[in-house]
Amino acid sequence: MKSNSQPIKLFILVVFSCTSLLVSLTPVVAKPTLGSSPSDRSDAKTILAQATTFNQPVLPPGPPPGGRVRGGAKRGELAGCPLTKHDLTALVSFTKEANSVINVWGKTTVEHPSWFFYVPYTKDLPYAVEFVLQDRDSNEIYKKAIALPEKPGIISVSLPTTAPALEINKQYRWFFTINCDQEKNSPPTYVEGVITRVELNPAIVKELQTTELQKRYAIYAQNGIWYDALTTLAQLRQKNPKDTALQTEWQNLLGSTHLDDIAAEPIFSE
Repeated sequence: MKSNSQPIKLFILVVFSCTSLLVSLTPVVAKPTLGSSPSDRSDAKTILAQATTFNQPVLPPGPPPGGRVRGGAKRGELAGCPLTKHDLTALVSFTKEANSVINVWGKTTVEHPSWFFYVPYTKDLPYAVEFVLQDRDSNEIYKKAIALPEKPGIISVSLPTTAPALEINKQYRWFFTINCDQEKNSPPTYVEGVITRVELNPAIVKELQTTELQKRYAIYAQNGIWYDALTTLAQLRQKNPKDTALQTEWQNLLGSTHLDDIAAEPIFSE
């Protein structure tokens, strides 16, 4: 019995070693970035796919808001800012009327919202950059000097909690200006538009308070709340920069307002 037990032990040892080797070679499945399980991840993709089209709201009553989506640059001695691949661009919702008049107008539900702008100039240039928010009577609500980024890309500007909160159903006009001429003999490049804070019905508010970011984005987009939808999606992208589903959704959202050309530009945190 003693002589037979050693071969048996050797066989068991070899089998165990091979089994351990196979286990160690089994590939590890990466965890999904947005959800805690594959089903959550699949659900998130479904939710985002349903919100591909942003529901553009109708213009508010009263005089049309007008506005400017792209800054542009001119040639010549009094050109102001130099020409770039992409113009200064506000990431906004807007409509273009039959007479080619553009109306830049969007909704938010928060007291202190954020704006996003594509800036083609960098911090090594001596350009004066400024964000201004006014009420409907052109009274200044907030004003801030803006630092240019290290390279061209999308930056955000948030209304701080120290500034007056936006009141519900009131229109505010914002301006984002870049003055490239230190002597200020040439006109600056700028974008402008109107923002209005609105109130959602209690059922939607309750759903927003108890749901995750990707579902919130879908709710905002479906209800035509541009600024909150954009901010939420930007937060998701910054947390998950390699997520292809979020990249596609970002392209879809900007494409819905004809801003496809800057959808691939990097997003910088404030």
